Amino acid sequence: MKALRLLILLPALASAQESIERLDPALDAILDSTAKIETLCTGFDWAEGPVWDEREKRLLFSDVPKNTIYQWKEGDTEATVFMKPSGFTGVSNYSSEPGSNGLAMDEKGQLYFCEHGDRRVSYLTTGGGKRTLADNFNGKRFNSPNDLAIARNGDVYFTDPPYGLPEREKDTKFRELPFHGVYRVTPQGVVSLVTRDLDRPNGVALSPDNKILYVAQSHGPLPVIMAYPLKADGSSDGGKIFFNCKDLKGPGAPDGIKVDAKG
Repeated sequence: MKALRLLILLPALASAQESIERLDPALDAILDSTAKIETLCTGFDWAEGPVWDEREKRLLFSDVPKNTIYQWKEGDTEATVFMKPSGFTGVSNYSSEPGSNGLAMDEKGQLYFCEHGDRRVSYLTTGGGKRTLADNFNGKRFNSPNDLAIARNGDVYFTDPPYGLPEREKDTKFRELPFHGVYRVTPQGVVSLVTRDLDRPNGVALSPDNKILYVAQSHGPLPVIMAYPLKADGSSDGGKIFFNCKDLKGPGAPDGIKVDAKG
């Protein structure tokens, strides 16, 4: 029997979600029909942005309110702190969502992460140092970078909703950009805007051939996943709705998304 491993925030959820509800038999082509959910560790305020570090054989993930990145390895009974602070380095309270969010590994084994509180995209070098990849667009600070995806050429695509700002979209003290963008930043730190048309851009992923950028819109009135065809230079002339989640049962909206090797 294969196991689908997830981080469960509350112990009560573990027993409630051991089995997987299938709304379409096509899911069996992706998940083994006998797959069960296995709880790895619990006790987090808000687990986000998991990424597998193949070199170190460990799972890394963020706890946004706790401003911490945790790590878990096979055989561990609980997660341990990998980095704290992970997204806000100030000394006073900034917002209720100060920490890192989305995480990604590049081909060199460098960890990239979105920092809500410090409003930037950073990475850890293989030597252990921390560097800022981007923290502004045309001289104005980002809102709160949320999730990211790394292209084969090293370009980083990321979303910038208002969730990490103290007053979110109503913030007038810290907010500098009048929109919530999706961006591309080159390895040299050159930032370009992919789109500013989404109210709440959130999860982001690339197709296997890196020709399509998928972006989840986590906005209740328009919960969609968008698809943006990418040109050779990494830019896009616009996107279209790939999937509309509005008719799905239950509350909520799209958040993190991933694309497997089959696209």
